Amino acid sequence: MCANKARLPASAELTLLGLIVSMMIAVPLGILAATKPGSLVDHACRVISTAGVSLPVFFTGLILVYVFYYLLGWAPAPLGRLDVFASPPPSVTGFYLIDSLIAGNLETFWSSMKQLILPATTLAIFSLAPIARMTRASMLAVLASDFMRTARASGLSPYMVIVTYAFRNAMIPVVTTLGMVFSFLLGANVLVEKVFAWPGIGSFAVEALIASDFAPLQGFVLTMAVMYVALNLIIDILYGLIDPRVRLEA
Repeated sequence: MCANKARLPASAELTLLGLIVSMMIAVPLGILAATKPGSLVDHACRVISTAGVSLPVFFTGLILVYVFYYLLGWAPAPLGRLDVFASPPPSVTGFYLIDSLIAGNLETFWSSMKQLILPATTLAIFSLAPIARMTRASMLAVLASDFMRTARASGLSPYMVIVTYAFRNAMIPVVTTLGMVFSFLLGANVLVEKVFAWPGIGSFAVEALIASDFAPLQGFVLTMAVMYVALNLIIDILYGLIDPRVRLEA
């Protein structure tokens, strides 16, 4: 459990950044695809969603390493959380990005960010498809409802109609999908960490499995179970914040 606790911030930082990047791309893409069905954006959303579902996460990581590190030389060597010339910041949260900013060490911050780009992009591509598809489907259902026609007829601006009214009512299925995607990322993290030599809890579990060391594996499974239960609790709380009707029904 001690090793799991030491490696958990590395996995959490990578997973959360991958999910944030995915949300920043998938949610606007799904909204645009729903507001312009049959357009180029809609077709692009379908192609990206299909590609994200079809490509195995480890294959995507290897392709990104081959292109951006080996061929183009834009990315640093995929060998952990920092390059060989940077030292870890003083541990406060365990997240190198946050700890380096707290310490005021911008050199370590940029070194950590560069190391995070490729593995986080790999996880973002893997998780982008279900978020974009659910956002598009939920927005289409809300935009076709009666109260949306009333909002348009009242003379509200398109931004107000889409963002304030439509997206808020479409958020419940999207938040549910985010919870499912995060649980998928916890499993996909194992392969991504091995591809990028990331010192997280996933690579530690693989090393323990190869060595037939079952005590660390039990700790890994317990940690994942606790995180999954906590995540579902957070999602249930968000339901009430997004839609007050959920609180009233409860």
